Amino acid sequence: MITNDDFKYLERCVTLAEMALTKGDAPFGSILVSAEGNVLYEGHNQIASGDHTQHPEFAIARWAAEHLSPDERKQATVYTSGEHCPMCAAAHGWVGLGRIVYASSSKQLTHWLTAMNIAPGPVKPLAIEDVLLDAHVEGPVPALAQKIQQLHHDYYTCS
Repeated sequence: MITNDDFKYLERCVTLAEMALTKGDAPFGSILVSAEGNVLYEGHNQIASGDHTQHPEFAIARWAAEHLSPDERKQATVYTSGEHCPMCAAAHGWVGLGRIVYASSSKQLTHWLTAMNIAPGPVKPLAIEDVLLDAHVEGPVPALAQKIQQLHHDYYTCS
């Protein structure tokens, strides 16, 4: 169940996605929150350089592996504007991060891109649960879908 706190963190992810868009990056933003509710890390896509592995969820996994104990990682929550891609889901699993809460799903993004006649990327848009064993995942959040859809529309029509 999505709580008011979850929604607040997801709104921050959307703001980070907007920041990514203003820098020419795909609109994705993510944060890592401790069990105590402290924001430990935040970031957004940085793929405009041509390195399409510069996803915020992947950066969170690397940061957590370096700065948190295994128990702290397990207790933390990753919030993100869009569902993890398979690369980021795998990094999440290998590092041992806990709950994932996302605002929009890979299925929604695929539908939006298809409607805009955007060709699919080189990686299958799998659900997190199709990549990770025993994932604790919540999303999508319908109240944020229209905003996120607009960000992707702006990215693909203005790039």
